[in-house]
Amino acid sequence: MMRLLRRRYPKSICPSEVARLACADDWRGLMPEVRRVAARFAEQGLVRVTRGERDVDAETARGPIRLRLREV
Repeated sequence: MMRLLRRRYPKSICPSEVARLACADDWRGLMPEVRRVAARFAEQGLVRVTRGERDVDAETARGPIRLRLREV
C-alpha cells in the first residue's frame, strides 16, 4: 500500500488497487484487510482516507473511499 501511494503521490488510490496487486484472483476477499490496514496507517498519521474531500474512517465508511499520503 505505501509503495503504491508513494509511486502515485500526490494522487490518491483506490483500496481495490492494493487488493488486486496482492491477489488478483480473490481481491474482493482482501478488501476488509486492506481497509483495516488503511485505518491503522491513518491513525498513525501516514495516510488520509477520504470520501470526496472529507476524511472518513476506513473501516466504517460505506461505499467507495480513496487513500492518499499525508502531505509532509
